[in-house]
Amino acid sequence: MTAVHGCGGAGAWRQRADVIVIGTGVAGLAAALAAHRQGRRVVLLSKAGETATFYAQGGIAVVLPGVHADDDSIDAHVADTLAAGAGLCDPEAVRSIVADGARAVAELVGAGAHFDESAPGQWALTREGGHSRRRIIHSGGDATGAEVQRALDHAAARLDIRRNHVALDLLIDDGAVAGVTVLSEDGLGVIYAPSVILATGGTGHLYQATTNPEGSTGDGVALAMWAGLSVADVEFVQFHPTMLYTGPAGGRRPLITEALRGEGAKLVDAQGDSVTAGAHPMGDLAPRDVVAAAIEARLAATGAECVYLDARGVADVARRFPTVTAACLAAGVDPAAQPIPVVPGAHYSCGGVVTDVHGRTAIAGLFAAGEVARTGMHGANRLASNSLLEGLVVGGRAGVAAAEHAADAGPARVVAPASPTRPVLARPVLQQTMSRHASVVRDDTGLGLLIDRLDTATPRIITSRTMFEDAALTTVAGALAAAARARTETRGSHHRRDFPDTDPAQAASIVCGPVTAGCA
Repeated sequence: MTAVHGCGGAGAWRQRADVIVIGTGVAGLAAALAAHRQGRRVVLLSKAGETATFYAQGGIAVVLPGVHADDDSIDAHVADTLAAGAGLCDPEAVRSIVADGARAVAELVGAGAHFDESAPGQWALTREGGHSRRRIIHSGGDATGAEVQRALDHAAARLDIRRNHVALDLLIDDGAVAGVTVLSEDGLGVIYAPSVILATGGTGHLYQATTNPEGSTGDGVALAMWAGLSVADVEFVQFHPTMLYTGPAGGRRPLITEALRGEGAKLVDAQGDSVTAGAHPMGDLAPRDVVAAAIEARLAATGAECVYLDARGVADVARRFPTVTAACLAAGVDPAAQPIPVVPGAHYSCGGVVTDVHGRTAIAGLFAAGEVARTGMHGANRLASNSLLEGLVVGGRAGVAAAEHAADAGPARVVAPASPTRPVLARPVLQQTMSRHASVVRDDTGLGLLIDRLDTATPRIITSRTMFEDAALTTVAGALAAAARARTETRGSHHRRDFPDTDPAQAASIVCGPVTAGCA
């Protein structure tokens, strides 16, 4: 790192890099490693130890080389993705990412990742909701994310990773990114770089209960909006149908992978009746939005607190699904002997910062990859296990593109850092209001009340990680609420109680501009 002197506020620290990557999950590490291989000086910023990647259970959806078309094909994977996306995927983006999956997985294996085998030298494949074929590779049964994180962490051990560093603001100079204002244990500072990659993950903590780790507070989406970028499809929040129900307490809750349903587990209510019967031809393996909506409808009809996933018929469930089994046992439930209590939980943001399939945004030198980005891959609802796939493919591509841009642009000019001022709504109030009015099912009245509450946010000077996260959540909640109110139909993971049908005329993304520009 090169020290920079003579600018900015008194006492602020200053350094330089070629590429800054914000986030250390699958997309961030894939991007950083790719940029490093191009010979660039890379700095990774990590505000917390946990990533959503680590908690991913199901696996990676990928069409393997040599698979016969009757068994699987790129065309079939693309078709399943487009069907789940409910008319809002970009077909060219989907094909580009899906077709590059096998190469990206091979690169991950080269970094040391291991996947479960059904026979020596042959990966075991499972099936999940929305997939017409068995194409999900997995590791440790239901610990794929942990293995992906382990392999990438090991490969990235030689890189410059800054722990407990919060990216507060993007520095923009004459329409191009120039670096990042950072809050660390050494105080406020800035790292100058001609290329910055947002890989901050999702927005799960907009809600009281989520499968996401504590750092999933919409940071990258907010940073992009504050910098003047547009976001799209943010109203489409995927609620995973089966989050372990342990009572009304909020925070992160364990996910119960739908691979259990792929192996024969059944969703039933307290009377033992099927929850999804009649809801979709694929039944319990329907796309996640369909299953989550069916559960919500059953809970509303019965007044029950949860439904149940009956996995007692799944052979050797403890060995095949050790992560799920451990989480259930910790909650006092033995999945081999008892149905598992589950409810839908905030899981995955299908929209985000608008990018191409190489992570490029409308600001020169600024890239985004993974859950923070909207490539057109997911549309109105993500197909199961496409997230790790997209993170690997687009993360790696963004790293290469960022490295090339840094080489062409040269060192970023010095721009003075400052502590930004942002509207902040207290997190408990925000989460309670979002959970009440912008969850699985929404309506105009509730969204109006949510927007009114968000309008009471108070401008604050951002001086801590908590305040920054609350500001990010407030900004992202505003965009989500505006987009959800504008979409007067039900489509994908967005369900409107007052508009229960899909409107063909609304088969287009809603784009929300910078924080003052609204959505259209």
